[in-house]
This record gives sequence, structure tokens and C-alpha cells, in this order.
Amino acid sequence: MVDTHCHLDAPEFDQDRTAVIERALAAGVTRQVVPATIAAGWPGLRDVCASREGLHPAYGLHPMFLDAHRREHMAQLEQWIEREKPAAVGECGLDFYIPDPDRDEQEWYFDAQLKLARDFDLPVIVHARRAVDQVIAAIRRIGNLRGVVHSFPGSQQQAEILWEHGFMLGIGGPVTYNRARRLRRIVATMPLEWLLLETDAPDQPDAAHRGKRNEPARLTHVLDTIAGLREIAPQELAAATSANAERLFGLPSSLQPG
Repeated sequence: MVDTHCHLDAPEFDQDRTAVIERALAAGVTRQVVPATIAAGWPGLRDVCASREGLHPAYGLHPMFLDAHRREHMAQLEQWIEREKPAAVGECGLDFYIPDPDRDEQEWYFDAQLKLARDFDLPVIVHARRAVDQVIAAIRRIGNLRGVVHSFPGSQQQAEILWEHGFMLGIGGPVTYNRARRLRRIVATMPLEWLLLETDAPDQPDAAHRGKRNEPARLTHVLDTIAGLREIAPQELAAATSANAERLFGLPSSLQPG
């Protein structure tokens, strides 16, 4: 399996990161995409991903951390992307759920990162909370993009529009909660080629792990839940979603020796 959204560089993993990776491998999670949040975190994220095979960095500026962002970071991001050749641009997007969001500033950073993704022909990892329509509008405005809306929170109609524009849905812990009826309906019937699995670790634990630190090994619970909703074998779902991740992020089909 591929965990397409895991903040493995987060301080929550500083004490046992190696053990977390080993547990993930033991659970069948052989690859992880690790998205950035702030510019100050890029060097550490790069080091974490360089430490083991199968860890793939993405660089970007997260909308929830505007206080940490500076306009000059966009020029630095362009340099990082050109030099480091990441799997994607991100995590970026819009978050209108946080108290008093500065929508104009969020949209400036989001548009700038979408343009970088377009110009470098890279997928983009998108955060969209209480802002799916605005995210769709930005994707349409910039054009020639592909990517994933992670932890997809939207409607069937919004999902269909995203597929039309080349965007997959990242599905994680929330789908394991029985109360997530709309999300579970979408995941049960959506075209399989647009589905990706994720944990968003250390955040968004599955229902059986509520209130605890999430980690990539928990992806098996997401897999089993979605396979049950779709009435297919977990192995079939794992193979299909891994192929989707390989196609979107340009990942190797298997771990290379070394």
C-alpha cells in the first residue's frame, strides 16, 4: 500500500520514527508521500525522506500556517522544487474553517503554488476545509493541473467535478466512522481510478484508534473499511490504489534495492 499523505517529519514522531516506519512496513505500507507545511520544515522533511527508501517528499505552504509564511518563500519554493525534484507540490490549499481566516492571503499562496505545480508539471496535494468550491474555482482558473484533494470533505457533485479536472480523492480515517454517511456513500460507488488511501498521520486517526496518535501502519484500517464498503477484497483495493498513487506521483512500482 501507499500512504499518500503522512506527516512523518512531524515532531510527534521524533522519539520513535524508525519504529513507526518499521510498523508501517510490517503492515504492508511500503511507500509514503510526506507533504510539507512551512518553509522552515523543508530541510528536516528532506532529511527524513532521504533516510529510508520509499519516502517521497512534497514541498509547499499549508493554509493553516499563514503566520509562518512570507511572500519570499514562494521564490524559495520554486528553487526547492527545481533542485529537489519532489513527488508533488504541497500541502497547499484553502482552510476557511479556522477562526477568522485571511481568505485573500490564503488564495494568494494557493494560486501561486498551483502555478508552480502547473509550470513544473507536478501533481499538487490540496487541503480543502470548508472551501471545496473555492478550491475547484482555483483549479479551473489556473488550469492544466492534476493532483489530489486530501481528506476529501465534499459532495458527490464536487467529487465528480474534481475527477473531470484530473484530481483524485484522498481518503483516510474519517471514512471509518459510521457517522460519515455522505463520505462512505461516495467512496462505496466512486470510480476506483480516482481513489487514494492516506492516514494524515499523526492526525485523523481511524475510529478504532480515536484520540490517539495516528501512524501509517493504521492505513490497513482505512483499506479494510473501504474494501467492505465496496464489497471487494482488500488485496484488490490495495493493488488499485497503489497503482493510482504510482500514476499520479510518478512513484516506482516497487521498492528498489539499496
